[in-house]
Amino acid sequence: MESQWFVIHTLSGQEQKVKENIDKRIKSEEMQEFIFQVLIPTEKVSEIKKGKRTTSVRKFFPGYLLVNMLLLDEKGQLMEKPWYFIRDTAGIIGFIGGDRPVPLRKEEVESLLAQIQERGEKVKPKVNYDVGDQVKITEGPFLSCTGVIEEIDPDRGKLKVSVAIFGRNTPVEVEYSQVERA
Repeated sequence: MESQWFVIHTLSGQEQKVKENIDKRIKSEEMQEFIFQVLIPTEKVSEIKKGKRTTSVRKFFPGYLLVNMLLLDEKGQLMEKPWYFIRDTAGIIGFIGGDRPVPLRKEEVESLLAQIQERGEKVKPKVNYDVGDQVKITEGPFLSCTGVIEEIDPDRGKLKVSVAIFGRNTPVEVEYSQVERA
């Protein structure tokens, strides 16, 4: 039998607590042969607060866990021991799919694991702006100019802002930390 990935719905904000609880109970209740891995897909996000850069961890899917486990037998029937183990864990609402959980497809799992790997390695700027938002530049040569965001480049952490210079709209490139909402 091959293990499969399932999505489990948890109480909001309880993902880490539920993961730790499952990990502890796997050992104490000897469930290693059924449950292999519990994941909370996260990414690192940086933002500027009160002039200081802070890095925090943000969940891709708040309220959900991914679990690699044996839940279905060769005939596709639910196996009771792992089913009740997960269902009886504090903080769990249930499996996605209800009483008939649906495993993730192989392509979905590969894509998710690749995203987790990619996003876990690099810090992504937290974007609080949208194209068309009006902002005021707080640093640099265009200090105190106001303009409209034309483009957002989250990979580089930069914005292209159209500001009026000498009566003409001119695009200038600034970092997220150099602007605030106007």
